[in-house]
Amino acid sequence: MTLQIAQDPAADKVLSEDAFALLVGMLLDQQYAMEHAFRGPAKVLERFGTLDPAAIAAAEPEAFAALCAQPPAIHRFPGSMAARLQEVAGIIEKEYGGDASRLWTEATNGTELLKRVQALPGYGKQKAQIFVALLAKQLGVRPTGWEKAVGDYALDGYRSVADVVDADSLQKVRDYKKAKKAALKAGA
Repeated sequence: MTLQIAQDPAADKVLSEDAFALLVGMLLDQQYAMEHAFRGPAKVLERFGTLDPAAIAAAEPEAFAALCAQPPAIHRFPGSMAARLQEVAGIIEKEYGGDASRLWTEATNGTELLKRVQALPGYGKQKAQIFVALLAKQLGVRPTGWEKAVGDYALDGYRSVADVVDADSLQKVRDYKKAKKAALKAGA
């Protein structure tokens, strides 16, 4: 199955074929338009030549940050995101032998999977829940208890990137988030 999160065929192909790319796309999905965040891994691959976690972790930080900042940048905060990406790459290399998919293929249940994802830099509880829901809903990675681990993100609907399968669903997720923010603001 080819993901359609980035709304760009080449970038979505990278996300679909490389587990580390998907992890990086989710990492970049903060304070930045979702589809642009998920295009970031393809930009890194094009400019750096690889998405190999060992190579990224070993890259000279200033040069890697400059590569990430080159227009169009991988994020609106390219320097800090480049550093975080290198941190995540180092963890994937050290703890998972450079294979990001081991993060989820070796998890024994949903709670463990959530903890593994949440242990990564830049992955708070909500982001980790959304990523686990994305794995379950779009890649069929459904360890026992995943629904409980991700809470409402397991439900049908258009709550997060886990529910984005085309341009229409991307807009529905945007509308849901906008309505949720308005409701919070009205109740504050």
